[in-house]
Amino acid sequence: MRESKLTIPQLTEKKAHGERLAMVAVGEAMSAAWAERAGVDIIGVGDSLGMTLHGHQNTLQITVDQMIMHILAVRNGAPNTMTIASMPYGSYATEEKAVENAIRMMKESGVDALKLQLGKEGRSIIKAVADAGVPIMSHVGLLPHKVHLLGGFKMQGKTANAAVELIENAKAIEEAGAIGLEIEAMPYEVGKAVDDAVSIFTFSIGAGAAGTCQLLNGYDLLGAFDTFKPKFAKRYANFSEAATKAFSEYVHEVQTGKFPDADHSYKMKDDEIEKFKKELLKRNQK
Repeated sequence: MRESKLTIPQLTEKKAHGERLAMVAVGEAMSAAWAERAGVDIIGVGDSLGMTLHGHQNTLQITVDQMIMHILAVRNGAPNTMTIASMPYGSYATEEKAVENAIRMMKESGVDALKLQLGKEGRSIIKAVADAGVPIMSHVGLLPHKVHLLGGFKMQGKTANAAVELIENAKAIEEAGAIGLEIEAMPYEVGKAVDDAVSIFTFSIGAGAAGTCQLLNGYDLLGAFDTFKPKFAKRYANFSEAATKAFSEYVHEVQTGKFPDADHSYKMKDDEIEKFKKELLKRNQK
């Protein structure tokens, strides 16, 4: 179990030293506690929880209030693990809005760092948040907040020109004052070039071994979220199948009278039962 959480300066140091970190994305206390016990380095509280925990078709419906609630739950479950949380769609549409929401999320949730999804087109917004004293990260590659513009959750950086564009976005993110960035859904060669182009901390999901840190959605990793499986997700367990089987057995035992049995029921002492029966008899005779 982790005894103390990573700090922001340590993230850059670990990149410089070529260390490898493990990060999972979860949104509630129970999974966060499991991750901390397992020695996970960073917990991401991503707005992907809109899909995994709330059942939405994408990440766009999650609000700042919901993110704060989920971050607090994760911190309760994993108090000694660094948390990086997503700023939800629409919460950083302007410089003023971004600063206001970022400060609110930091103050009310106690998160260690925040992440938005902007490239060179959003330099001024990233800079405004960074200048306000918020540890801010950004994102290149597959941007879930632009899922409709991208035509779905698709691999990015397929062509040489597209790959160069990703690198330019990464550089702009660093120049704007971000402390790190996410590299998502692109060929390894492109992800590696993005990582090499910046000195700030990077974590990747679906970009091969690129980046200082690897991220997997915890509910993909556990096999708990089975609506669909991204190409880059590896399932280390099958919680969905196990949970369905457990619920099914429970239903069967309730319907057949097997549950609850004596082992799963409270018991009164025999002499108290007799007293109770006599007391009921007296009351019923009145």
